[in-house]
Amino acid sequence: MGKIVSSFFISLDSVVESPDQWHFPYFNDEMGNAVGKAMEPIEAFLMGRVLYDEWASYWPTSEDEPIASTFNNMPKYVVSRTLREATWNNTTIISGDVAAGIRDLKNSIAGDIGMSGSATLVRWLLANGLLDQLNLLVHPIAVGKGQRLFEDTPTHPLRLVSQETFSTGVLNLVYAPADA
Repeated sequence: MGKIVSSFFISLDSVVESPDQWHFPYFNDEMGNAVGKAMEPIEAFLMGRVLYDEWASYWPTSEDEPIASTFNNMPKYVVSRTLREATWNNTTIISGDVAAGIRDLKNSIAGDIGMSGSATLVRWLLANGLLDQLNLLVHPIAVGKGQRLFEDTPTHPLRLVSQETFSTGVLNLVYAPADA
């Protein structure tokens, strides 16, 4: 059975929106190695509609290798009530009974189902007991504005699985639901 692993670049004030505006000064080989290691077991990607639209408009024509080929060739699943046709190759739309669709997806994949972004979907997955792991690269910066990972959410106890501190002050934290 596959597990859903969500990864975020996140600020101290829990902002996950537009990391391209604040993340790069902290990126180094340590973080690159951690991100690469987290990508190794991924067999498919899961995303919400907004991230799908962003990635589908960028990655199919990107020459940023090897990541472009990885994203373009990997099976992708997008949760959406409104998307009727997926134009990005290897993409399947999950709609209708989303919980059942995601359980079926988890049962069909042996490795990890990776997520990067899609905060709204991650909150929904956590609330419905479908998120297996949450990887946070916590950057030592307060961004001040933007979408936060947890806004107006119920309480979700998590347990720390592992932690690492990079020389830049970024914390690499891995959590799982406390009841898992």
